[in-house]
Amino acid sequence: MKQIMKAINEPIKSYKPGSIERKTLQEKYDQMSKEIIDIPVIIGDKELKTGITGTCIMPHNHKHILANYHKTRENEVNMAISNSLRTWKSWSKSPLSKRIQIFKKAAELLSGPWRDIINAATMLNQSKNVFQAEIDAACELIDFFNFNCQYAEQIYQNQPLISPEGVHNYLEYRPLEGFVFAITPFNFTSIAANLPTAPALMGNVVLWKPASSAILPCYYLMKMLKEAGLPDGVINFLPGSGGTVGNPVLKNPNLAGVHFTGSTETFQYIWKTIGSHIESYKTYPKIVGETGGKDFCLAHESVDLDELTTAMIRGAFEFQGQKCSAMSRAYIPETIWDKLKLKYLSELDSVKVGSPKDYTNFMNAVIDQKAFDSITKYIEYARSSDHAEIISGGTFDDTKGYFIQPTTILTTDPHFKTMEEEIFGPVLTIYLYNPSNWNETLALIDNTSPYALTGCVMGKDKNALKDATNHLTHSAGNFYINDKPTGAVVGQQPFGGSRASGTNDKAGSEMNLQRWVSIRTIKETFDTPKDYRYPFLEKNN
Repeated sequence: MKQIMKAINEPIKSYKPGSIERKTLQEKYDQMSKEIIDIPVIIGDKELKTGITGTCIMPHNHKHILANYHKTRENEVNMAISNSLRTWKSWSKSPLSKRIQIFKKAAELLSGPWRDIINAATMLNQSKNVFQAEIDAACELIDFFNFNCQYAEQIYQNQPLISPEGVHNYLEYRPLEGFVFAITPFNFTSIAANLPTAPALMGNVVLWKPASSAILPCYYLMKMLKEAGLPDGVINFLPGSGGTVGNPVLKNPNLAGVHFTGSTETFQYIWKTIGSHIESYKTYPKIVGETGGKDFCLAHESVDLDELTTAMIRGAFEFQGQKCSAMSRAYIPETIWDKLKLKYLSELDSVKVGSPKDYTNFMNAVIDQKAFDSITKYIEYARSSDHAEIISGGTFDDTKGYFIQPTTILTTDPHFKTMEEEIFGPVLTIYLYNPSNWNETLALIDNTSPYALTGCVMGKDKNALKDATNHLTHSAGNFYINDKPTGAVVGQQPFGGSRASGTNDKAGSEMNLQRWVSIRTIKETFDTPKDYRYPFLEKNN
């Protein structure tokens, strides 16, 4: 059996003042901020300019245009489908070793000459600070490429345990018959790349529809993959509106799978559309999706207040809370609240909000006007309610950029609107519970939200930690003990949730890649029977 090279996690660069990586990244950021590039639709070896355009902007300076992107029309969608099906004939037959070579080369390029480009594009177009860009666009994506290659080899080596004498039994890991539709979110460059490349690694062809608010880094990823040797047409790049691209794709008989990260509403629409056309498909499409969360923190009386404060600030406000895993509701014992409140608000007061170009800013801008308006409506709702008090932030300004101060809401109602609904912004709602109602609080956490993505319990009482872990078994697909509920690392914590949070197919693991193959079992017999009669048919003497 071939020895599999074990992947390791990409080291995170510090970007400390005076460091080489900080200098080169800043130069790239400044250079790219002065450019306005033209982003085409990419189908096979053709770059198509439809003339119907949208803009890529800086969320922290929304009048600053970074790129104009051409929107895909239905005609280009049909061209892409035809191109994908032609490419499938060769790519689906390509050896795994060739595919692995390409994606390991992509990891090498991203670790080296493309690191500053992809990080800068992420900072500019998604308003991520340097650390958030580094752990996402560089490290996590490099890990996706390298670990997925390892997982693919492991899958191929998984063969039947028994081949009796005269027989050879083996499994053939076939790509899906048709194309995969990858619909990617704005908030993680790594996820935006993993959704099309994970199926491609397993021999599939992919139509990639990136989020319109984060097309810039996706376009550079396409250019990087081409340099890594990915053949034209394996991934076709289709920026544009969800309906224009998605509707004809979802109704095409050759749809073999959907790889999705985004809103629950959109995912349910996709599922319903596929269900209503199920008789028309050549094969049952595989549907893999991660849709969001209402992620919780449960603190026990025994918790360390410094640890809890850090977890709350990082968990709720990194990348402006625009993470599916961001801490959005916290359950705090009323007995520790007075001390925790002083520490928490004091630390939060030091958090700066502004452009990612200023490395002293912990928070930056939310992604666009739609997000800004949605988030601020929740803040205004809390401001006008008799059941809530805004104890931090609550202010916002979209004059130059979409800036919202880190907002903390204290509520007396455990079913308050901001305790139950996904906000996807820098808003944390706290409910104080009586420690004597520990079991009731566990039940409350489990039943408050339809989501089940991430959650955490914090405390020093081991029995309480065990109790929470057991009672909240189905409340979170990624559960953290004495840590914030964010920051899953490829190869360490496979990521995904169930209930309304998705299909829990665990991105960054062998389990996800298994969804992109259709297994054929082959039995080869060397001593083929020449008589139909079995021994039981023999006559008694």
